[in-house]
Amino acid sequence: MRVVIAEDNALLREGLVLLLTSTGHEVVAVVGTGPEILPALLEHHPDVAVLDVRMPPGFRDEGLRAALEARRQLPGLPVLVLSQYVEESYAAELLGGGAAGVGYLLKDRVGRVDEFLDALTRVAAGGTALDPEVVAELLTRRADSPLDSLTPREREVLELMAEGRDNTTIARTLVITERSVSKHIGNVFLKLGLPTSDSGHRRVLAVLAYLNNA
Repeated sequence: MRVVIAEDNALLREGLVLLLTSTGHEVVAVVGTGPEILPALLEHHPDVAVLDVRMPPGFRDEGLRAALEARRQLPGLPVLVLSQYVEESYAAELLGGGAAGVGYLLKDRVGRVDEFLDALTRVAAGGTALDPEVVAELLTRRADSPLDSLTPREREVLELMAEGRDNTTIARTLVITERSVSKHIGNVFLKLGLPTSDSGHRRVLAVLAYLNNA
């Protein structure tokens, strides 16, 4: 994969470059400030971008803003956003523009190499990858939501869907059959009022409903 990295921490930045190049990926650009991000993405059209949320000069949401603008100008550009802390509003805003090809991970996850590379691959392929801690935060954010109608098992399935897991992985994690997973997902779609047609987008819609109402 061709990757653009935007990270102001020099140690983490170089670590990402080393990790990605050593696993066969090509890092086509590395930037360390917010204003550099969008030009690099527009120039290189990478297979996936790895962006820190807070970048110089303001250390607010420069990386997120660049990611949103890049996806506006390059629809479908896969973006994996990294953050030091759980900031669920950022995750919701990023996914609000369409969940395909979007990831949001805490920086600690980079140290878990297999998990990070798996998330990067899923995002580059058009999937989603939400950090489990972000998902856990969303679960407790607000009461009295449409998700209250879900059973505990259905919530577990939706939580794993929000992390970007496929049916096989969900079945293995919960120690149930894939048929049971499909049944639970169907119930989730029904209870959240999601359309029964256009199956290719229903999983994305479920994740968005999860983010908006958790």
